[in-house]
Amino acid sequence: MNSSLLHSDIQQFINASLSEDVAKLAFQKNPFPQIEWVEILHQISAKQKAKNKLPSWFNAANILYPSKISVEQTSSEKTAAYKAQLVSGESLIDLTGGFGVDDFYFSKRITQVTHCEIKVELSEIVQHNCAQLQLDNLNCIQGDSTVILKELNRSFDWIYLDPSRRNDSKGKVFMLQDCLPNVPDLLDFYFEFTSNILVKTAPILDLTAGLSELKNVKQIHIVAVDNEVKELLWVIKKHYHAAITLHTCNLKKDGTESFSFEQHELKEAVNYAQPQQYLYEPNAAIMKSGGFDEVAVAFGISKLHPHSHLYSASLLLNFPGRVFKIDTVLEYNKKEMKSFLEGKKANITTRNFPDTVETIRKKWKIKEGGDLYCFFTTSSTNEKIVLLCAKIN
Repeated sequence: MNSSLLHSDIQQFINASLSEDVAKLAFQKNPFPQIEWVEILHQISAKQKAKNKLPSWFNAANILYPSKISVEQTSSEKTAAYKAQLVSGESLIDLTGGFGVDDFYFSKRITQVTHCEIKVELSEIVQHNCAQLQLDNLNCIQGDSTVILKELNRSFDWIYLDPSRRNDSKGKVFMLQDCLPNVPDLLDFYFEFTSNILVKTAPILDLTAGLSELKNVKQIHIVAVDNEVKELLWVIKKHYHAAITLHTCNLKKDGTESFSFEQHELKEAVNYAQPQQYLYEPNAAIMKSGGFDEVAVAFGISKLHPHSHLYSASLLLNFPGRVFKIDTVLEYNKKEMKSFLEGKKANITTRNFPDTVETIRKKWKIKEGGDLYCFFTTSSTNEKIVLLCAKIN
């Protein structure tokens, strides 16, 4: 950690440069020759990224930032606040501490939080920032988390891990067993020190693949921000062998969309029907969960087709996703397309449809944008159809 970056004149320069293009700044002469120009540029770039993602850090004085990639890979404050709701008790140890955003929020719920980080400089930065953020219940320990657990030799209410998805020998990896630390192999070791484990994984991880690698999973939380899935959270409990509950959450600017269901517990048949008055498109978190039938049964809406994952009803419902008023249903043929859509402006979505959005736009000269929303899909009678809709929310 370079404490010279905390000099008041350097901090003033960093704050004054936040609206600047760092790539252009790089060609300017370094006004502080006592410190490497690239280090100052890194602070500016990282703080720019923190403005929306980490407002508590951005708005605090004398915060130091690690490399740009560490800021990019860390949890946002929105997702950190969500996962903090999943834990409680007296003690939590974070075995993959990183920049400490998750621990900042864990510390609001847990009496004592331990932050483990193998990188010396990153551990020092987090320790420094804790003082700036006035965190007095977060303890930073630098070193290998497996060694630290053995040396502490005590129980914790929770263990938290965010395994690195980059492996020195394999590059970017997608299976948990290839991440560092190797959580599947270390689960029994972790259970010597806790009964509750929370694991964060990237949204690209397939849920079935994750379940094949992990045991004792009690809950899976799929967290999206503004309809983009950001994190998968796995709640693992020692000796747990009952049903797994999937929780989906879409954190929006104007509120939160939530939907939960138990895996393999669907007790009612799904209804299939032709398009009715309203069209429902589940949010990205539900789509990731695979709860396509569960959401239909829960809201009493009909699926258009087993593989379309679009839903319809005659009633307007408060639904976790996008809602549209269906104005026209077209058969997908040359006559209908020429009459209603050729040369027009529209927002296009395809679901269970043979042509891509790009192909459709090119073929029918449809421009992007406007207030018309078109869904190209397959009906319950296996016909290719186009739904012309107006967006409600």
